[in-house]
Amino acid sequence: MRSSNRQNNQLRDIEFITGINPYAEGSCLVKYGKTHVICTASVDDKVPSWLKGQEKGWITAEYAMLPRSTQTRIPRETKKPSGRSQEIQRLIGRSLRAVVNLCDMKDILITVDCDVLQADGGTRVASISGGFVALHQAISKLLSDGVLTTNPIREFVAAVSCDIYNGEAVIDVDYDEDSNSQVDMNFVLTESGKIVEIQGTAEGEPFSEEQFNQLLSLGKSGIKQIIARQKEALKC
Repeated sequence: MRSSNRQNNQLRDIEFITGINPYAEGSCLVKYGKTHVICTASVDDKVPSWLKGQEKGWITAEYAMLPRSTQTRIPRETKKPSGRSQEIQRLIGRSLRAVVNLCDMKDILITVDCDVLQADGGTRVASISGGFVALHQAISKLLSDGVLTTNPIREFVAAVSCDIYNGEAVIDVDYDEDSNSQVDMNFVLTESGKIVEIQGTAEGEPFSEEQFNQLLSLGKSGIKQIIARQKEALKC
């Protein structure tokens, strides 16, 4: 039995609340159970200097946890992001760029900020899924304003965690399950089932190919459900 009393293939209650920030071109409050992340997408017409003259745009991401997003206060990252935060924001950026044709975004920079309000496991995967919703809104606005003439989004993308917990493959783990799991994996997949990124770690003994396939199957099933909820929120 899972500590959350869910079935092994059962997601937490997942919700995408759009338009949470009236100032941002795109925004979303994403909830994976008790993990809550606010994602905003901001548009700028200045791409990084190393992209000038390349006739394309860029999507980048920033990630941070608020000081009291966890049970005890964590220091605010005022000088520079921690190593963990840098790794996660690079993951978010890679995941979003993977489903966008940057050549259709000439000289446009979109920054997706993911700020964790409340953490209970899976903040990076929630940030990717919510970040895409915010990005989708920002691009829709650029299209409606006539700034873009072609939709650069190729397909939807979402992410979910899958672990081996008490010897069994389970999906969308909370903090208690994640901190006691034997294998920890994060899947970033597109709507068509293509792999963007897989992060996997054996917390104790190595895991088998059979166990990996079980986790991948769970991840594919869960991401289909998550993308359906993204589309409901975006009214696609």
